[in-house]
Amino acid sequence: MPDIDAAYGPDQHIQGVSEWVTTRDGRRLHAMILPGPERAEAPVVVFEAGAAATRSSWGLVQPAVGRFARAVVYDRAGLGRSPADPAGRTLDRMAGDLLDVLDHLGPGPVVLTGHSAGGVVARLAASRRPDRIAGLVLVDPTDEAAGILFGRTFRRAERLAIGVNGALARLGLLRRLYGRMLDAVPDEIRADLEREAFTPQTVRTQAAQARTFLDELAAWRESPPALGDIPVTVISGGRAGDGMNARIRAAVNDAHAHRAAGPTGRHVVAHGSAHYVPLTEPEVVVAEIRRFVRS
Repeated sequence: MPDIDAAYGPDQHIQGVSEWVTTRDGRRLHAMILPGPERAEAPVVVFEAGAAATRSSWGLVQPAVGRFARAVVYDRAGLGRSPADPAGRTLDRMAGDLLDVLDHLGPGPVVLTGHSAGGVVARLAASRRPDRIAGLVLVDPTDEAAGILFGRTFRRAERLAIGVNGALARLGLLRRLYGRMLDAVPDEIRADLEREAFTPQTVRTQAAQARTFLDELAAWRESPPALGDIPVTVISGGRAGDGMNARIRAAVNDAHAHRAAGPTGRHVVAHGSAHYVPLTEPEVVVAEIRRFVRS
């Protein structure tokens, strides 16, 4: 029998079902599903979290989406409640896991919503099942059009950050870096984050992803995943912060505008947010998901 968990929004309690997804190679991924209204034809909304983030990073978005659609969050392998993947964390394996989640949910259209590095995973998965994707919502995504990601300075900074995070996690101090983020969520979500999101295993998974992520992404500059006519909304943070200075923010947002260019694209700026838009302006994300579900 599935477990019943509570998913909390700012003004409501919604009962969600905790389920285990079995991947094609026999691993298990933890998911939490809000059933939404009884509308068989409506797309299911599936969320892909950022590089070192658990399902709880969507804690202010998923309950709001659950009011009008079936809404699914899950923990990638090695994060949250999902066991680590012994074979590594390439983009191919992460996108394959996301497709296994979609297969677990059954047939029907899907709106994929990815934050940060999760936007990359969502794009690759969508390119492999374009017939199932009703829309892509990319929330301040990592994007290969931002050349600043591939310089030595950024790579050194990433390695340093992962090393520092690992040391802090082993000392039980990593959560202190994210106090402002934790303060933004209800107590129940905060408890999940504090228990699951700042562990040494989380940082090990982040490091495993980082080993190949930028090199794989760089290859997309010449040959990006083909999305065809899948409609895409890209949401950018509107201000510096969360590790981005004004120069990096401008480069990232230019890349986002490039990704959203074209007849099926839409670029939205969350003016009050830096990188963590799902926590600082969840209503912006919810509004863009609602557009796809209603259409």
